[in-house]
Amino acid sequence: APAPAAAPAAPPRALGPPPPGPVNPGPRESGRPSEAAAECTVPAAAVLAPLRGALAACRPAVQKQVCDDIGRRLTVLEEAWTQGKLSAPVRKRMSLLVQELQQQRCDAADEIHRSLMVDHVNEVSQWLVGVKRLIAEMRSLPAAELAAVTEGSVEGTDGSTKAGPGPED
Repeated sequence: APAPAAAPAAPPRALGPPPPGPVNPGPRESGRPSEAAAECTVPAAAVLAPLRGALAACRPAVQKQVCDDIGRRLTVLEEAWTQGKLSAPVRKRMSLLVQELQQQRCDAADEIHRSLMVDHVNEVSQWLVGVKRLIAEMRSLPAAELAAVTEGSVEGTDGSTKAGPGPED
């Protein structure tokens, strides 16, 4: 029986040497270290605050144990973000995911979550499960409570919005 490695794919030696010319990824990384960081300068709070707001809106309808687990995972996300442990693509996609949730587009948020899981599994595995569960719980929220989340104020579960001055004011 032929070995499974003998697939019809081109053998590695067919690749040849890299083409001559200015194809050099080196200077970008060593010359401008701040470039990657500048790709996504969203502060952790801009992503965590809406996620925590969504969690607060889900609390009346979701088991305490589930909410506590999501909360713990959001804390892990926040710590990784503030300690600079998340790459720019992950921060950027999480920012987009939150924007989709705020627009009540759970399907789009779920797609972003899936792409993060596929492309950056080692970086996101500890906390993305909580985000996934939060998206799932938001799907099942009544429209009035979902509207309170997307308007950014979830202090009341009666559908009223209370957007008074924050602690910084």
